[in-house]
Amino acid sequence: MEREFILEVKNLGKSFKDLEVLKSIDLNVKKGDVVAIIGPSGSGKSTMLRCLNRLEEPTKGEILFHGENILDKKVDINKIRMQIGMVFQQFNLFPHLTVRRNITIALTKLRNMPEAEANATADRLLEMVGLAEKADVYPASLSGGQKQRIAIARSLAMNPEIILFDEPTSALDPEMVGEVLQVMKDLAKAGMTMLVVTHEMGFAREVASKVIFLDGGYVLTEGAPEEVFEHAEHERVKAFLAKVM
Repeated sequence: MEREFILEVKNLGKSFKDLEVLKSIDLNVKKGDVVAIIGPSGSGKSTMLRCLNRLEEPTKGEILFHGENILDKKVDINKIRMQIGMVFQQFNLFPHLTVRRNITIALTKLRNMPEAEANATADRLLEMVGLAEKADVYPASLSGGQKQRIAIARSLAMNPEIILFDEPTSALDPEMVGEVLQVMKDLAKAGMTMLVVTHEMGFAREVASKVIFLDGGYVLTEGAPEEVFEHAEHERVKAFLAKVM
């Protein structure tokens, strides 16, 4: 029987020495969900996301991907990371490689894909994010918005089931935010499962299938965008939304 959720998070906690950043997080994600994770700075949003593919090691709890607990020491986390992609705030492109090679390097080294096939994959994805003409340039010549679109293409190259976005627009100039959000909207329409830590409330409202509000290491509220944005009952959530909407 197929599981209803592809990702299940149970009682997830994360401490850095004495600082308990995540106290008890529960979250279920279905295939095709777009989950927007919102809340004040310092509420544990990025830490939670980084725990989901073990860039941070959780202190307690379970993370089930297709029913398998990826915190189990027997799990090959590198295989899991091929299926749970990540797009960072700061792009993390290799400055000494061309745009195309930034995308193909993981395909040739991790998936052992022939170079011609990897190049064809990269070119198709560059076309998809509207940057086909930038294949042979180096990242230094790109705008922030272009770098982030390349980073998204690089994540898509591995053909992941889920992509985690950690504040993908917060390092961008305001006029470049739209071009990145448009790529993400297109992915959502195509059925990509995404978890997005974001300050872009318009995006969360328009594109997300579920919004979760994190504060103090807990999920204070979760639901459809309309429920969270228009009918929030929790006072902390209401106070936050009053400031940012």
